[in-house]
Amino acid sequence: MTSVTFEIEVASQLPADKVFKVFADLDNLGPKLHPQYFKSIETIEGNGDVGTIKLFTFGDGIPFTSGKYKTESVDVSKYSYSYSVIEGDVLMGILDSINHDVKVVPSADGGSVFKQTVVYNCKGSEKPSEEFLHKEKDVYSNIFKTLEAYAIANP
Repeated sequence: MTSVTFEIEVASQLPADKVFKVFADLDNLGPKLHPQYFKSIETIEGNGDVGTIKLFTFGDGIPFTSGKYKTESVDVSKYSYSYSVIEGDVLMGILDSINHDVKVVPSADGGSVFKQTVVYNCKGSEKPSEEFLHKEKDVYSNIFKTLEAYAIANP
């Protein structure tokens, strides 16, 4: 099995706890702030803890209709959250899963750094294109920057 990994890092003026809190509210904020990316995000099993399953229905700015995501780990004290895409056309017929590890790291200046590692686990040798991966990085960075702007405007 082949895998492809990319990472994003975005510095924030906000402290880690605030960044993590706003990211944790993506279910509510995503469709409001980025309707082009998210039509809806609904919990279909669980309460947000490990094992929770969420259905993401994507907006017109994403070339897929839906994906099911499973929460793998949550550690509020370390500002970390991991989840996996386990179903949906977002797997493009070539992926077994997509793993996401999110960490918010405090900075010495009182701000923080949002870090996200994304691993595409391929069924065979076919991989997502470099162009696709570049667009994905842009989408993830844009989502974070919009969440950060929201948190700054709504303390």
